[in-house]
Amino acid sequence: MNRKTLMLTLLMTVAPGMAMSASVYKWTDENGITHFGDRQPVGASSETVNVRSGTSSGAATSRSSPQKRLGELQEQQQNEADREKETAVEAARRKQREANCENARSNLKVIESNARIRIQEDGEMRYLSPEEIAEQKEKLEEIAAENCKAEDQQ
Repeated sequence: MNRKTLMLTLLMTVAPGMAMSASVYKWTDENGITHFGDRQPVGASSETVNVRSGTSSGAATSRSSPQKRLGELQEQQQNEADREKETAVEAARRKQREANCENARSNLKVIESNARIRIQEDGEMRYLSPEEIAEQKEKLEEIAAENCKAEDQQ
């Protein structure tokens, strides 16, 4: 039994090396076509080709582990999600500025076109004084200046 174990171990050790050292033959047929095969052709001259398997050492070092690639992919996806979130926030801000600009401009038109402006204050209606109208006009012009910059440039 000891002998069988020794033979089996020896066979298992040598078998992968024999499989890796299998010969590959190259030959050209009568039509000029080059063929490759694992058996030597009958009736034709052939040469043995040295075949290397596996990857080169440079390729092995440039490849990263699956865990590292997964981490890089997750980081890339997180960066894309952050960029999309930023663009969504910026779009919401832009829409708010546009709405503020439109409201300020329309209120300015109302102030400029009417001599008397009536407001409701403490449940009672009253007219604004000329000083209050000028003050409101200044505020609306400031709001328009802040929020209408981007629209004026387009």
